[in-house]
Amino acid sequence: MTILQKYDLAGRELANRFVMAPMTRARRPDYIANEETATYYRQRASAGLIITEGTPVSPEAQGYINVPGIWTAEQTAGWKLVTDGVHEAGGTIFAQLWHVGRMSHTSLQPDRGAPVSSTNKPVRNPKSMVFTYNEDGTTGFVEPSIPRALDTEEVARVTADFAHAARNAATAGFDGVELHAANGYLFEQFLNPILNDRTDHYGGSVENRARFTLETVDALIKVLGADRVGIRLAPHNQQFDMQDYDGVEETYFYLADQLAKRGVAYIHLNDNWAAGRSVVDDELLTKFRQRFSGTIILAGAMRFERAERLVEAGVIDLPAFGQPFIANPDLVERYRGGLPLAEPERATYYGGGNEGYIDYPHAAAG
Repeated sequence: MTILQKYDLAGRELANRFVMAPMTRARRPDYIANEETATYYRQRASAGLIITEGTPVSPEAQGYINVPGIWTAEQTAGWKLVTDGVHEAGGTIFAQLWHVGRMSHTSLQPDRGAPVSSTNKPVRNPKSMVFTYNEDGTTGFVEPSIPRALDTEEVARVTADFAHAARNAATAGFDGVELHAANGYLFEQFLNPILNDRTDHYGGSVENRARFTLETVDALIKVLGADRVGIRLAPHNQQFDMQDYDGVEETYFYLADQLAKRGVAYIHLNDNWAAGRSVVDDELLTKFRQRFSGTIILAGAMRFERAERLVEAGVIDLPAFGQPFIANPDLVERYRGGLPLAEPERATYYGGGNEGYIDYPHAAAG
């Protein structure tokens, strides 16, 4: 049971190799983490590492209602409740810093403005929707609004928003932060050459398309140090109207080389599974490992058998589990004891109260 072993993450000892993957739960209408948020994460603190739900770094960064942010003092104080609870339970927790880019709606934007992106191309895919308020006050999924391309000089402003959020994360007591550069959100909108149609120094070549991501990583490192900065990437991602492209591996291998030079705490790869198959397979992981000797996390329909196999093969260090942690706050203990897993209730994944959030029992109590 290799994944139960302790692990050194950039000088920080993790109790085991289990990672709780980031998962949006949309429980905070005021956008501030509270005692229930703290209870949710504390219940799952036996994971070696917790990565929070995507946490918007500014009002502009939002794409879903009821998600706690980290741009104000009040939000920072709310997250302090969370980190205190996780640390008291012996856990380690990183904040995932998030900007959705074009995956947003004018109803969520300051002054009802257009969402920002690398481009003005809209998301037009029936499976790519934004969770927001309808005109009658009810909640629901709507088509993302047409974005506007960030001006060249505006890109630095967004990077500064991430640096500000990192300072707030430090104040809140987080052990580190993860830059969300995956899943079709803002940074991937710059990385993908089919979507990125810019003619400035943020478009065109691999180096230009990766510039925004690396500038932001550098800003986070300046605030926190490289040992407290991770990043999430999703090679071959086709989520949220993103298209795969020739040269995708060249793009991500370039990032791997650059991130290795910077000595970041980890790279978190997300396998988004296209057409029912893994898109981050063993071959890609092996090539990635050749370029990045630091900690590699892998998420995406993770199962115990695959986790053990990949860790033992040395192509990843930490497996990340998402949905199993929703219904199994004691996932690590269940694995250790060979106990069956509870199934999460999909109807309570997003929004609502404590039902389906903090009321899943431990196996011993079930």
